[in-house]
Amino acid sequence: MTALALDIGGTKMTAAIVGDDGRPGEALTVPTPKAEVWKACTDLLDAVAVGADIGRIGIACAGPVDTTEGFVAPINIEEWKDGFAIANAVQEQFPQASTSLATDGGCAALGEHKFGAAQGVDDVLSIVVSTGIGGGLVLGGSIVAGRSGNAGHVGHIVVPGSTTPCACGGLGCVETVSSGPSAVRWAQEQGWTGTTGAELAGAAADGEVVPITALQRAGVALGQAIASAVALVDVNLVVIGGGFAQAGPPLWDPIQESAALHARLKFLGGLEIVPAKLGALGTLTGAAVLAASA
Repeated sequence: MTALALDIGGTKMTAAIVGDDGRPGEALTVPTPKAEVWKACTDLLDAVAVGADIGRIGIACAGPVDTTEGFVAPINIEEWKDGFAIANAVQEQFPQASTSLATDGGCAALGEHKFGAAQGVDDVLSIVVSTGIGGGLVLGGSIVAGRSGNAGHVGHIVVPGSTTPCACGGLGCVETVSSGPSAVRWAQEQGWTGTTGAELAGAAADGEVVPITALQRAGVALGQAIASAVALVDVNLVVIGGGFAQAGPPLWDPIQESAALHARLKFLGGLEIVPAKLGALGTLTGAAVLAASA
């Protein structure tokens, strides 16, 4: 029986057959549409699974999720934000397959622990900085799900000084400051005319003041959130991935400086914050690891 890995995010969806080594094989990616999201997902899965006898499926999805009921309610997928029964939908498409579901951040942590920057480290916090901010925990070498499957979802830690409304319904979440769209929105409010996180990073690299300030603001807030999270769960390795995390020193230097300023407890000595090694396939790799154990 063949294993299949699926990664569903607010911007794109990716799927692949899992190889004998436990890693995803050649991946196929499609944009996440505004409407008929499940149809796009089924088309993607059919294209990847053609001719294969699918017996195990690992699903990574932007959160929140409910792993007990097999529901997802990602706040950055409008059509699904009130809940979508992903496990049942996948089961209907592949009736013989067993499925496992986790948050995208949890899968990123699992992938980096198994194959990436956290190999050989049993306790790690992973953060995905992209359209939103996700997170996941591996403690004692195993993914930590929590009561509903959302343990480690650090994007909604409240950071000092921010009162921006969040899509979750709260105020001042780190996601409202440090996600790619949030940083872009703030820069636009200051008069910058670009439209994407990649453009923002490029403009910062070229020395433009507003983009540099936007990335510094994002990095400081991330560092504050990291300091809070590592003190809570007692880890000293944080792996950061996601598209917006590729913004370079204007983002990473403030992250490191801010975390060092706030993470001062003795047991946090030696705290390391490092880039993910698995790149764009980190979350899909974690889904592959899930599939292998489904």
